[in-house]
Amino acid sequence: MQLIFAGGEYPPFTLPEGVTSIGAAADADVVLAQPGIAPVHARVERRGDRVQVQPCAEPVRLNGHPLREAMVLKSGDTLEFASVRCRVIRDQVESDDRNTRMRSTVPRYVLRGVSGPTFGRNFAIDGTITLGRQADCEVCIPLGEISRKHARLKPTADGVRVEDLGSANGTYINGKRVRGGMLKPGDELALDTVRFMLLAPAVEALATAAPPKRHSHLLRIGALAALAIVLALLIAKSLGAF
Repeated sequence: MQLIFAGGEYPPFTLPEGVTSIGAAADADVVLAQPGIAPVHARVERRGDRVQVQPCAEPVRLNGHPLREAMVLKSGDTLEFASVRCRVIRDQVESDDRNTRMRSTVPRYVLRGVSGPTFGRNFAIDGTITLGRQADCEVCIPLGEISRKHARLKPTADGVRVEDLGSANGTYINGKRVRGGMLKPGDELALDTVRFMLLAPAVEALATAAPPKRHSHLLRIGALAALAIVLALLIAKSLGAF
């Protein structure tokens, strides 16, 4: 099992066999340097496929509900330690002929906070997510101007579909209030005055890794050939061939 932290604030953590401590203490196995985190905020125990979380301080929430006693975790569960949110997922591995390695995944879309309490934070959009004031929203914005369930985002092949959920103060794409619309990489999303920008790290990574296209090589070869012909003509003319 792994803990995947919302927005990439902390690196993914693979739970080892035994007990893992989570907290603000420097010697914790998972150090969370955030306000409201106790030195040892929780302990997670893994025995084979069975994973259990034991809260040691408040608040700890499991799937949006306060947790005050030990509870068995399953893949897909969401844990919150004060303001830090993470998701429990099964290890994603793939095998080749030589070894077994971890598959690294880059989210197709990331929402980056550019104002308000989410400034500088990144939120991966790897499925449908809800933004709002309520604690169980994937992107929780604890402001009175934000509705409890303000907007919903859904990734698609063409961008991120935005749906306003009947908010009081509105949802905006590039400054225009919308009930629904499509968000493209580079576009700005605003919930009242709280602004975000949509990034596409997976697309950028593919573009960076892509090999040069064949036709670009052919164009360069053609240009060099044309230049060689022009030079040959100039030399011939200077020698009186024309």
